[in-house]
This record gives sequence, C-alpha cells and structure tokens, in this order.
Amino acid sequence: MVVLRSSNCQSMKLCLLTLSYCLSALKLARERMERFMKEVKYFSRYRDRIVAVKVLHRGSNAEERAALENRFAREVNMMSRVKHENLVKFIGACKDPLMVIVTELLPGMSLRKYLVGIRPKQLDLRLALNFSLDIARALDCLHANGIIHRDLKPDNLLLTANQKSVKLADFGLAREETVTEMMTAETGTYRWMAPELYSTVTLRQGEKKHYNNRVDVYSFGIVLWELLTNRMPFEGMSNLQAAYAAAFKQERPNLPEDISPDLAFIIQSCWVEDPNLRPSFSQIIRMLNAYLFTLSPPSSTAVPESETHETAASSNGTMTEFSARARGKFAFLRQLFSAKRTRNSQ
Repeated sequence: MVVLRSSNCQSMKLCLLTLSYCLSALKLARERMERFMKEVKYFSRYRDRIVAVKVLHRGSNAEERAALENRFAREVNMMSRVKHENLVKFIGACKDPLMVIVTELLPGMSLRKYLVGIRPKQLDLRLALNFSLDIARALDCLHANGIIHRDLKPDNLLLTANQKSVKLADFGLAREETVTEMMTAETGTYRWMAPELYSTVTLRQGEKKHYNNRVDVYSFGIVLWELLTNRMPFEGMSNLQAAYAAAFKQERPNLPEDISPDLAFIIQSCWVEDPNLRPSFSQIIRMLNAYLFTLSPPSSTAVPESETHETAASSNGTMTEFSARARGKFAFLRQLFSAKRTRNSQ
C-alpha cells in the first residue's frame, strides 16, 4: 500500500478501513457499469463520520493505465496542498491495490440537483450571491496556489447540510498553471467551458494549446448567470452547439431584462472574449461584496447610497474602502457593454 498524502498511522489506518469496503463494493459495481467508466463513487464510515470514497479505474492497457495513474497522483497532490472552507476537505488516499481518494461527505446535494429541484423558481438573490461568493473564494484560493480547476460547473459544487453554503469538488481535470495544456472536454462540460479551450486553429503535430487561470473566471460567469436565472445555459442547444456558439460566434446566455446593471457588468466582465480582460477572483469577490452591501438588510433600514459605492465587505468580513483605481479599473468594459446594449436596442 502506498499512502500519497502522508505515511502516518492515521492515514494508513484510513486506507485499510476503506479498502476492504471498496474491494467488495467495486466487485459488485463492475457487474453493472460500462467498461469505459474511469471512476466509481461510494461512501463509507471512518471513525465517527461518513466519508466519500472515489475509486479510480486503472485502465485496460499500459498506456491508459499510465495516464490514469498520473491523473490520480496529480489530483491527490493538488487536493492535499490546498485547504479552504469552500473546498471539499481531502482526508486521505492510497494507490495500491486500488487507487482510492477519500474526502469529506457533504450531506447536501449538488448545486445542479438543487437548482433543478426548485425550477422554475429562482433562488433568493442573497442566497445566490452568497453561493457565488463561496465559489469565488474557493477559486481564489486555488489560483493563489497556482491551480486551475478547469471543470467549474454546478455538478461539481456541493451544498452543505443547511443548504446555505457550497463547496467546490472534483479536481480530476485540475492542472498546475505552469503546465497547462489542451483540455480534453467531457460530455456536459461544454456549456461552462471558456472559448479559448477550444482549438480555433489547427495546431501543428505535438503543439499544445496554452491558456491561463481566466478559464475558470469564464466558467464562473456562466455559473453566476445560472444562479441568478435558474436556467440552463444555451437553452435549446446541444453541448456541441453551445460550444460552437460561444467559441466561434461569441454568443453568451441572454441576460434578464430586470437584472441589476452592476450584476450584469460582473457577469459580462467574466465571460468577455479576451481572457486578459477578465477580472481576477479577488476582484470578483470585491465587486460581489460591494453589490451585496447595497442591498437593504432584511430587517433594517436601507444604507445611504453614498456609502454603498465607497465601502464593501472584504472576504474576511471587515470593511475596506474602494480606491479610485479599483472603482475605475473596468471603466472601459462598462463603456463597451453600454455601447453594445445601445446597439442592440436600436
């Protein structure tokens, strides 16, 4: 047995406890799953709590086995490096006789199931903004550690037990920012993928497509739109049609007519075509907090308008004053979007 996170007794004991369960469970599951499946997920008990257990398939040939083992090692390495209240907690992992990753089990459902369950009803605006801040803080932590998630979508966002907060999960497609390469898209992720992840030109043999962490910002813009509308991005299109529309026709989901101009700006700045013009997640957090601060408290009087544009809650809850530079950083984008709206209304 090889424990990737550490060699201490606690991690070793965890792997021993989960492996006996996984071996028997995997034997039963294989009778019902397709050969091409790359992972199976279970839950098991560790000490006094239930944990999530992901067992990865080793592949059917040497080439596939090497690729899957590399992915496993990369996922464990990244999960063990980062800790944040909005990231699913990594508990342990082992490589032999099965590749197993153990994480905390969130009793809530995925954000996808939650949204579908209440559809066509929309989320309360404050709850939608709180969810979006949870997501932004998780990704800000990843980017600060040089990690690009690359697969941000509601299926990979899990609700806590009280359904008031979300945590980011699934590092299977995550990459170190210094070694980004052309992403292999999987069914169901196209609607949230940044246009630069698609090859717009034919690459020479052996050439790789490079990009930066702003691909996560684009995906966040789509997720934020979905939180505010509770609709499927690119409705009426197949996954491939959605990818084509976003990458080659520069189409984006339609913004609601009654959306706040400030929220519209945040969304549009996230999914702007040029990745270098998209804000960082630290900037997104400031903008979302600034807008959240403008909303009237549920049981108190409204905050004076002069104060709402000068101060905002920072990610740790303290109040910080916006500098003139911060307020004007995206002025050119505001003008761009304003001009576009004017043209569309004519």
